[in-house]
Amino acid sequence: MCSSDLGRIPLTGNQVTTLGFVVNVIAAVLVYREAFIAGGLVFLLGSVLDIFDGAVARARGEAGPRGAMFDSVLDRISEAVMFGAIALVFARDDEKLALLAVIAALTGSLLTSYIRARAEALGLDGTHGLMARAERVVLIAASLLFAPLGALPWGIILLAILSAITVAQRARHVMRQL
Repeated sequence: MCSSDLGRIPLTGNQVTTLGFVVNVIAAVLVYREAFIAGGLVFLLGSVLDIFDGAVARARGEAGPRGAMFDSVLDRISEAVMFGAIALVFARDDEKLALLAVIAALTGSLLTSYIRARAEALGLDGTHGLMARAERVVLIAASLLFAPLGALPWGIILLAILSAITVAQRARHVMRQL
C-alpha cells in the first residue's frame, strides 16, 4: 500500500493508534481466558495496526510530536496489558518461575523503550540491541500461538533473558556515545 492510498483511509493516525490499542486489549482478554491462539492472532492484528498509524498520519499530513507521544504511550500500555494478562494466567496456574519471567520481561521492555527515549532526548542513537518492539511482538505472538504445545512459559522466559541483554546493549551503546 503506497502513501497516497494510506492518505485515503478514513481514519486519522491517532484513530488507527487507538484502534490498535483496543484490539490489543481484546487480545489480552482472550489470553486471560486462555484462548491463546485467538489472542496471539488478535495481538498480531493490533500490532500491525500500530505499524501503520505513523504512516497514515504522515500520508494525511497530520504527523507531529503529539501523535508520536500518544502512540508511544499507548504502545507501552498495550505491552503492559498483554504482560498483565499473561501474568494472571501464570499466577492462576501457580507457575512462579514463569510469573517472575513476565515481570522481568515487562521491566526489560519498558527499560528498552525508556533508554531509547532518553537517548533521543539527549540527541543520541538509542536503537541498538536485539529486542526492539517488533521483535518482542513477534516472540510474544509466537509464544501465544504455540501455547497449546507448552511454549508460553518458555517464550516469556526467553523474552525476559533477551530483553535484559537488550537493555545492557542499549545502555552500553548510549554510554559509549557520551
